[in-house]
Amino acid sequence: MSGDRHFTTTDGCRIAYRIDGPDDRPVLALSNSIATNLHMWDRSVPALSRCFRLLRYDTRGHGGSDAPVGAYSMDRLGRDVVELLDALSIDRAHFLGLSLGGFIGQWLGIFAPERIDRLILSNTASHLASELPFDDQIRAVLAARDMDGIADGFMRNWFPATTLAAPNQIVDEFRSMVLTTAPRGLAGCYAALRDVDFRRAISLIAAPTLVIGGESDTVTRASHSEAIAATIANAKLVLLPGVHILNVEQADRFNYEVASFLQGTP
Repeated sequence: MSGDRHFTTTDGCRIAYRIDGPDDRPVLALSNSIATNLHMWDRSVPALSRCFRLLRYDTRGHGGSDAPVGAYSMDRLGRDVVELLDALSIDRAHFLGLSLGGFIGQWLGIFAPERIDRLILSNTASHLASELPFDDQIRAVLAARDMDGIADGFMRNWFPATTLAAPNQIVDEFRSMVLTTAPRGLAGCYAALRDVDFRRAISLIAAPTLVIGGESDTVTRASHSEAIAATIANAKLVLLPGVHILNVEQADRFNYEVASFLQGTP
């Protein structure tokens, strides 16, 4: 199966998703950074779809999914994944989330452990509200006349300065994802990040867990990854040279670490 499809959640939100890879392989669900869509994984698909049936989806408020008005919650973003698995009759899946997707992965590991086989948390944190002014960001994105300035900020947080110094197709693609994100969808997910604190609750996660961090990530810093790995029992920590979008910036190493962890012995 390929091409984007949709299902509707119990609260009436249409969520876009697509599946790539062989039907007989284990399912690996991929969850995106804020202000991107499922195409942020395009360069991962050739490598990972050899071993896995890849389930990608657009987080509510992003891409081809609906963008309801108002604050979203991490509980709702997590339930969107559970309902997607239900809609596709998938009992259990591996889950890889980057940034916001990593928060969603933590929610699933805590609140839906029976649905998750192995968990990969990349470039994420368990709590950011004490460090980032989410209410200010919500006001700014809802008041902005266009998304250009907001996109510039994301690019600086996501990619090394050397990459941004010259024309770059990957940067252009990610910038386009930000520019096409609905402001109210971005604001809704900012609210979910503002209101979540998993620092203690992730000690409940029992799924085999890999934590991937970027040594030069300035938002979800390496120290955040280290704290998550120290709190989840038997979690494996891998720090890579790079910033935030490690699945692109360190694609070969990232894909190797993901596949090795999912196929290895716990």
